[in-house]
Amino acid sequence: MEKGLYDNYVNILKHELVPALGCTEPIAIAFASAKATQVLGEFPEHIDMSCSGNIIKNVKGVNVPNSGGLKGIEAAAVLGAVGGDADRELEVLETVTEEHIERTKELAAAKMCSCNLVEGVANLYITARVSKGEHYAEVTIINHHTNIIRIVKDGAVLLERPAEAEAKEAGADKSKLTVKDILEFADEVKMEDIEEVIERQVRLNSAIAQEGLDNNYGAQIGKTLMHVWGKSITTRACARAAAGSDARMGGCSLPVVINSGSGNQGMTVSLPVIAYAEEWEVSREKMYRALVVSNLIAIHQKYYIGSLSAYCGAVSAACGAGAGITYMYGGSYEQVSLTIINTLGNVGGIVCDGAKSSCAAKIASSVDAALMAFNLSIQNKSFLPGEGIIKGDIEETIKSMGYIGRVGMRSTDTEILNIMIDRINVNQEC
Repeated sequence: MEKGLYDNYVNILKHELVPALGCTEPIAIAFASAKATQVLGEFPEHIDMSCSGNIIKNVKGVNVPNSGGLKGIEAAAVLGAVGGDADRELEVLETVTEEHIERTKELAAAKMCSCNLVEGVANLYITARVSKGEHYAEVTIINHHTNIIRIVKDGAVLLERPAEAEAKEAGADKSKLTVKDILEFADEVKMEDIEEVIERQVRLNSAIAQEGLDNNYGAQIGKTLMHVWGKSITTRACARAAAGSDARMGGCSLPVVINSGSGNQGMTVSLPVIAYAEEWEVSREKMYRALVVSNLIAIHQKYYIGSLSAYCGAVSAACGAGAGITYMYGGSYEQVSLTIINTLGNVGGIVCDGAKSSCAAKIASSVDAALMAFNLSIQNKSFLPGEGIIKGDIEETIKSMGYIGRVGMRSTDTEILNIMIDRINVNQEC
């Protein structure tokens, strides 16, 4: 593989596969608030959050990590200001104490924070404005959960840069991803270039999956699957990914390594591959190479879909896991492509109605579909071009599904939010 492309793929993995504490949307809220407070230089009297619909949707029903069970934008923003460490970015709330939580409850009850829906902006958009007296500081995040594009203090612009600057600075151009090149990269990549980032994903994501299986979080999807379906490899692959989400959506404080800005996607893309690697007793190196495939295939799909949309990211992540498992099995480029096609042709288009406990069930369903896709592909069976959105070329199929998620489901996204924030009377409309 050409060195420039090789380095780009390494940089994509390092840029995308980072640890995060808790669901990334409330964490991004807390990070923006903590950063604005840091810029202000003193504790604010008031916090104003302006967010896109997708941010509101993904924060409304999920527990803020390290908050003692608090939910919502106001709780995340106040906790970020009270006890957050902005320098830790996606682990901003790791330093929170019980005193911080109690103080947050008091301030939230006193309406210290307000939140406004901003329309006509990027799907991932957050502006935190903190103020005390006549002084204020404002921080704006776009497209990526830590991608600060603007900082203002008392009218003076301290930072302003294009939304794409962060990825460019990291040397991570996702537009150059293709299935064929991903497989070539996985074959050739030197372990020393990716071992640290992949090993961290294996270690952290496995830990939170076990936490979800051992304890009662959320709807207990993972535990229920293990209890009802038995302990087959298919069940274990689905249950581990679901259990990690049970714990994460339930407020577990353990960090995970994310994919495409999402902890749920980071767990979905990795835990099924790890389960199959253990079942097949493959070498550590072979598992790492399969995880390279699974992570990059998921990122490849999300490049066309976008960071946040009405398209459930568990599908693209599970699709990546299925591709990684096919690769680890010894599948060819054609068979890996068929796994992707068979997954997208089955469950592509599951809607995202925010981060919450049911994400674990969507993950289990998506992983199950990806494993069925794998079993079909290794027998060279697949859905055919012209059937629905399936095209004759794998890259065109991925782009077609990306178009549906980014453009076709745009109005769906709006209506989901309208229902969630009670802006529409469904009884009247129906």
